[in-house]
Amino acid sequence: MTSRRDVVVLESFPQPQPTTNPYVVMLLQALQSTDGLTALTFSWRRALTARYDVFHVHWPELLVSQGTPLKRLARCLLFLLLVARLTLRRVPVVQTLHNLRPHEGADRVTRAMMRLLERRVTVLVSINRLDPPLQALPVHRVLHGDYRDWYASHPVPDPEPGRLGFFGLIRPYKGVEDLLDAFEKTSADVRLTVGGRPQHDDLETRLRDAAATDPRLTLVLGHLSDAELVDRIGRSTLVVLPYRTALNSGVALAALSLARPVLMPANDATRALADEVGQDWVRLYEGELTAEVLAGELDRAGRLTGTPDLSERRWSDSGPAHLAAFREAISR
Repeated sequence: MTSRRDVVVLESFPQPQPTTNPYVVMLLQALQSTDGLTALTFSWRRALTARYDVFHVHWPELLVSQGTPLKRLARCLLFLLLVARLTLRRVPVVQTLHNLRPHEGADRVTRAMMRLLERRVTVLVSINRLDPPLQALPVHRVLHGDYRDWYASHPVPDPEPGRLGFFGLIRPYKGVEDLLDAFEKTSADVRLTVGGRPQHDDLETRLRDAAATDPRLTLVLGHLSDAELVDRIGRSTLVVLPYRTALNSGVALAALSLARPVLMPANDATRALADEVGQDWVRLYEGELTAEVLAGELDRAGRLTGTPDLSERRWSDSGPAHLAAFREAISR
């Protein structure tokens, strides 16, 4: 039963499915296990008819940008009704900053819809150690939790010498093509596994063409189960994530949770992560990713021992921290 003092929050994601991002699943579990908080998952019916105190939005573009043109039109109309309801009922919006803008951009209509919702945002949640730029709103820092408990039931194999890995949804901004260009110039004893679902046909074609001419490249295209992901990351000596733009990376935290170092471009977000978990575990490179960088970092990763420091990434802290953000939004 929900007590009268519970804060009721509507999340912007639907009920999780087997292929749902584990971050969403673990966040929902953390919220639902927090005293004084009731978390609801999203449906348009619930958004437009249910009673809730706070709307908590993640990736707001997904509310309107998916589906056929007709479905997108319907979503836009429903979105306008939602914003009107939030305004009339004075329901505050809390936004988690997974990224500063959509990675693949957004069309004019989507941008207009997002601006309407942004005017209702009263509190921001940051899931890393960076302060959002040029924000006048209060910011609550709730670090993205780790995956150690999530993957605990799956055996982790020993790393294979010379094995690089790249995992996750394969999208243009993640730079897999840059990785392929550098990998092609590495020595014969270096191998690469790419696992995940390509978002675009041209990315899949590029990967399959590369694998057809280079037997050192292993492709596991499509959704990876937790057991498959643990196995593939575990076999990697170094996980390479050459993201062209990124504020946060769930894949980096998944690799670190399995005690595998990651190689990423140097920027403010990755430097902060390296300072937090250990600079031996988050390796950074400046400029272009090259075969020389891969070879040097692979050798260093092969000699690494111990585990990264993930002590600040406990999911048990996430629920109460989010509740504090929701209460501030209500008070404002």
